[in-house]
Amino acid sequence: MNSYLKAEDKNNRHVAVWLFVVCAFVFAMIVVGGVTRLTESGLSMVDWKPISGIVPPMNEAEWMAEFDAYKQYPEYQKVNKGMSLDEFKNIFFWEYSHRVLGRLIGVVFAIPFFYFLFRKKIKRAIRPHLWTMFLLGACQGLLGWYMVKSGLVDRPDVSHYRLTAHLGLAVIIYIYAFWIALGLIMPVKDKVVGRPYGMALVYVKLIFVQILLGGLVAGLNAGLVSDTWPLIFEQVIPDGLFANDPWYMNIFDNPLTIHFEHRTFAYVVAFLALCLWWKLKDDSSSSVRLAAHFVVITILGQFTLGVLTIMNMVAIPLAAAHQAGAVVALSAALFLLNRVKS
Repeated sequence: MNSYLKAEDKNNRHVAVWLFVVCAFVFAMIVVGGVTRLTESGLSMVDWKPISGIVPPMNEAEWMAEFDAYKQYPEYQKVNKGMSLDEFKNIFFWEYSHRVLGRLIGVVFAIPFFYFLFRKKIKRAIRPHLWTMFLLGACQGLLGWYMVKSGLVDRPDVSHYRLTAHLGLAVIIYIYAFWIALGLIMPVKDKVVGRPYGMALVYVKLIFVQILLGGLVAGLNAGLVSDTWPLIFEQVIPDGLFANDPWYMNIFDNPLTIHFEHRTFAYVVAFLALCLWWKLKDDSSSSVRLAAHFVVITILGQFTLGVLTIMNMVAIPLAAAHQAGAVVALSAALFLLNRVKS
């Protein structure tokens, strides 16, 4: 019996390490996807070739063919007309990297998954979760192309709704894999007494909503609305928040409103992080205290990056760091949620 338990623990560690590696790749995918958006590179590849698309243009003739295909679409005709081949290669690099990384994630997930299944190293209870992750990954590839298609029409920009959905699904996959991996090496209890589990769960959900708002900001280029902080246009509540009709569509379609929402929600998330830290900083468990410290450090760092990004008119290095910081803060929140159930 003891040897069986030791073998199960070893298998759990192996599966957890694999899932954490998958998380690292998804993290990289989110960051590269963010840079792809920031550099306006997402429409540089106008075809979806799931298998053959992994091979980039290898000579000048192939590059010209790829460039000529790009020239047939609105982004070149309305935004980048006159672009040189070298300039095209720069934007092509980011979209190509994003797509190749997506395929690589599929390999990193699928090969160990089927190996562990064949060797019976995966607990029966988590197999349905892993199959769900596998299907979500496939859906993510389809959703990515559905997003790109929205920009290959009259309006040379992807739908901010589809972009946010694409980002949101990536984050859901990350949360799913990270949480299962944590549970394998740090099992949690079904019931929690004396710790703010509900508050920690709300915190995770609020970060997810804030990331979705960030997707809308990116999709509408709303980060460029204002470069001042803490005020916008020297106003606490800027004029024009409900300029569009009907009024409720401002929540999703007005760049100023989205910018304001993302800023305001950041205060809510930071306040809740501080409340959690205050409640748990003297907890009897060292791992809970450590998780609480991680939460407050990551969210304050992320808040600072957000302010710097605004004040520097969405400079790409700062904006990319801000996007990465969102996933780091989310990871700290998931770690805390796990620890308060220990």
